[in-house]
Amino acid sequence: MRRFGTRTQGVRKKNVGFRLHKLFVAMVLAIFCVCSVNLAFAEDKSVAEKILDILRQNNQITDAQYSELLKQAKAEKAPGTNLMVYWKNGLRIKSADNRYKIKIGGRLQSDFAVIGADDDLDRLFPSFEGHGSEFRRARIQIAGTVYENVAFKWQYDFASGSVHFKNVWIELKHIPYVGKFRVGHFKEPFSLEELTCSKYLTFLERALPNTFAAGYNTGFMLHNAEFNKRMTWAVGLFFDTDGQGKSFNNFSDTDLTARITVLPWLAENGRKLLHLGFSYSHRFRDDNGGNPIRFRERPEAHLSTVRLVDTGNIIADDVDLFNPEMVLIYGPLSIQAEYMYASVNSVTGSDPNFSGYYAYISYFLTGEHRHYVRSSGHFCRLTPNRNFDFGKSGWGAWELVARYSYVDLDDNGIQGGKENDVTLGANWYLNPNVRVMFNYVNANVDRKDLNLDNGNANIFEARFQIEF
Repeated sequence: MRRFGTRTQGVRKKNVGFRLHKLFVAMVLAIFCVCSVNLAFAEDKSVAEKILDILRQNNQITDAQYSELLKQAKAEKAPGTNLMVYWKNGLRIKSADNRYKIKIGGRLQSDFAVIGADDDLDRLFPSFEGHGSEFRRARIQIAGTVYENVAFKWQYDFASGSVHFKNVWIELKHIPYVGKFRVGHFKEPFSLEELTCSKYLTFLERALPNTFAAGYNTGFMLHNAEFNKRMTWAVGLFFDTDGQGKSFNNFSDTDLTARITVLPWLAENGRKLLHLGFSYSHRFRDDNGGNPIRFRERPEAHLSTVRLVDTGNIIADDVDLFNPEMVLIYGPLSIQAEYMYASVNSVTGSDPNFSGYYAYISYFLTGEHRHYVRSSGHFCRLTPNRNFDFGKSGWGAWELVARYSYVDLDDNGIQGGKENDVTLGANWYLNPNVRVMFNYVNANVDRKDLNLDNGNANIFEARFQIEF
């Protein structure tokens, strides 16, 4: 993220964020006002619809004639009364002809953690141990479609106390031979876990190798699903940007990123499947050191301000990133794994190579299974078989999880360290919109540059989440 060096620029950034905040709130309020007006009319049938009901009940018209005339009657409703407003895991609005659709959503994640470390880690990182809480994410968004072939999304995060872009993009759909073209600020198509939305993650935090994933940047992307959605592909050109989606440089600091996924096995409507994928990214960098490469990672606990492994800044011409991924779903059982490899073309010294991987298993005690999005090759919201309800038989969905992750940031003179984490956890899905998560992380770290051998930490963390 680009940092601003003067007080004037810092104030300007805050003012921009404040104006964006006011603009976004105003848009949401305007949409709610429109919805409240139209909802009152949408609940009542028009005179023409009532007449058609009477004619069909008296067998004066056939069912086919009724359906056709009903469509015409709905299409002829006066402007301002032809919106449908309903709730489906979020507030949704759509026109009678389905050409215009809007969804208003958001998420709130409240996290708590207790972190303990052995004497060696405590000596090297005095601020590592402790306990605390934070709002991990506090987001609101508007997404939708206009004229059937243009999609959009505006998503902002307020968790840090200021406004930051997340997903802010426009997309053209149904392009012949291509599919979809997206432009804006969104995630590069790299890594299954990175692309899985934070509100649907199996663990509180992504695994250690996520340090290699670029995340959000501003750019362009072509993507589509092929062969009855048994294969997806995406390729894009991205520019390294700050928290407001801004970037400007001398034709460096760009990423060319692509991903492909396939479903060689799919059964029982997604209850059983095998997902395979591969991502590649080439990052062009300024060899004058304007934007150096740096890989570092927290011990799978965001409340920790300490990165136990850290390469420091590396001045490089470019970096190549490789990422195979695999998921097996067999009913309530899920196995997921990824490997990441980074090859750095360094300007000074030898070219270092870094790597990492993770593998995890999850099992739903209540019989549910993870829901797969075939059009984009990642996972989405889980719906319990029975929602939790006091005094009734429903207890929601219960999931047990375990993960091993590893990252190696030592090579050719770079002593960023090695870390492996073991995470155990449980997830309680009260309903499709509310979830409680518990994780225990045991982290082990080696740092040659700090004379640290097998430093150990224990982390207990929990999250209370509502999203829609």
